[in-house]
Amino acid sequence: SPQLSDGQDLLLPPVVLGELGKDPQNPTVCFYGHVDVQPAKKEDGWKTDPYTLTEIDGVYLITRNLYGRGATDNKGPVLAWINAVETFRALKLAMPVNFKFVIEGMEEAGSLGLEKLLEEENQCFFSGVDYIVISDNLWLSNKKPALTYGSRGNACFFVEVK
Repeated sequence: SPQLSDGQDLLLPPVVLGELGKDPQNPTVCFYGHVDVQPAKKEDGWKTDPYTLTEIDGVYLITRNLYGRGATDNKGPVLAWINAVETFRALKLAMPVNFKFVIEGMEEAGSLGLEKLLEEENQCFFSGVDYIVISDNLWLSNKKPALTYGSRGNACFFVEVK
């Protein structure tokens, strides 16, 4: 654990590791996301309390808009992956991949403790992982989603969307 200036250990929030499926015929995808947020106050320009998720009608009552700290960075994207798994299960569809999740609560502070956890779990939890999806992005607008295609020296590839 990191230490405070007075020498006391800084207690870090736990990193949630989860997995679903161990089919050796399926690839294993590890999804990373975080649920911590930057500080915010209503007087910063929020129309609602930033720490209370508020649903407000969207266009012609067809869409719903959610307002709250972390809705796009990054609680919403983490929940989207969990909802995808939930949908497969609800529809009784076979999972196309084995899932592993890494959800942390210190990303906004530099992911304190995450590197140590990754090293400790390299041969156990992370063994057999074929792909990693970093779910830490946001939509720029209703018509401009973010598509993460590489980061910080990881292997990059070309994607053509038609």
